[in-house]
Amino acid sequence: MKKIRLIIRREYLTRVRNRTFIISTFLFPIVMIGFIAAATYFSIKSIEKQKIVVNDKSGLFVNQFKNSSAVSFDYRNDVNERNYIREGYSAILEIPKANSLQKDTIRLISEKQLGLATDDAIQKEISSAVENKMLLEHGIDRVVLDSIRANSQNALYFFKSYQVKGSEVKESNSGLAYGIGFGSGFLIYITLFIYGAAVMRGVMEEKMNRIAEVMVSSVKPFQLMMGKIIGIAAVGLTQFMMWIILIFLLTTTLSAFVPHEMMQQVQQANQNMPAGGGAASGQQAFRAFAEIQHTMSQANWPLIIGCFFFYFVGGYLFYASLFAAVGSVVNEDPQEAQSLMLPITMPIILSFIIMANSISNPNSPIAVWGSIIPFSSPIVMMARIPFGVPGTVPWWELGTSMLLLVLGFLFTTWLSAKIYRTGILLYGKKVSLRELGKWAFRRS
Repeated sequence: MKKIRLIIRREYLTRVRNRTFIISTFLFPIVMIGFIAAATYFSIKSIEKQKIVVNDKSGLFVNQFKNSSAVSFDYRNDVNERNYIREGYSAILEIPKANSLQKDTIRLISEKQLGLATDDAIQKEISSAVENKMLLEHGIDRVVLDSIRANSQNALYFFKSYQVKGSEVKESNSGLAYGIGFGSGFLIYITLFIYGAAVMRGVMEEKMNRIAEVMVSSVKPFQLMMGKIIGIAAVGLTQFMMWIILIFLLTTTLSAFVPHEMMQQVQQANQNMPAGGGAASGQQAFRAFAEIQHTMSQANWPLIIGCFFFYFVGGYLFYASLFAAVGSVVNEDPQEAQSLMLPITMPIILSFIIMANSISNPNSPIAVWGSIIPFSSPIVMMARIPFGVPGTVPWWELGTSMLLLVLGFLFTTWLSAKIYRTGILLYGKKVSLRELGKWAFRRS
């Protein structure tokens, strides 16, 4: 154990003190927050407001269309498809006279294609105007109609979902579980590739630089492999925790520097909300914020966080030993590494596909089995846990999944160690998967 601890310490300190590690640890959260902020900023600034003239020969739609941040409407019968561009419009909406005998076509004419969002916005305005007209014809006043629409949502009832098991009644939220499950599974999916590949590269570098020959003379190959795997795992956890802390600090700090223009756009959006005014809008915003806080409090965060770290570490250890075995037999040919990595990466990719199905159907047979089998359980089980334990995931399933993952790690470590001790000192020879199988299962 002492030698393994020395190797862990060496791997950890060597990588943590590396300039690349320090730069990537601090740069990644900044780049990620900057990317999200830039994408949000440009998505707002890049909205091109389309100015559309309405030539309404039916007279049914005059002043019926509502302007938005993307589309504005003018009603002019002196503008046609020959001069609408000269008049400064992006398109012309031609509405023919209403014909009670047959349907006619409302035509949107433009020189450039305006896009799907604009087409959808115009179609919704047309449908809304027709609906208003039909309701008004049946004696429903428009002011009353708008008031009913504005206050109809949750006017009589609130919808909540509950999980009931025996005497235990617990409020549930599928949207929150979906988000937590997908985020957790996706993070583990990414880290398996990043840090698994880091183990493989570390083994390859030591083999190519002949450092392994020196180290194997004083420690056993198994001790060298375990020290490297655990050391890089500690590096990964350190970097992961620092990313979480830095992202939290950055988002908290940057929220105080939101551009004034964005705040004005939000205020304008609140003012344009129908039937309620500023006070009602403020109450709605407060209720929405309180609802978000209440929703977040429904998650069993201690269980989710604890299981996340278990499956994060367990999944990494399960696959890292396999990546180390591949790194020990690969020489300098990158194509050789890719071909040997394929049997390892395919189960990870398949696990992500199963996870995508599991967050929509957490009780499906493929989700249950995928969360138990060690090859996929680190990703799939984390997609199911937020839906409820022991509601959606019984305790026996969670316990079996954890036990099999631990046993799977011990098995892959034993298997990889047999490959590692032969491959780490093998130079200049391409190794096939068949030969790896022989090394793994031959008797010592």
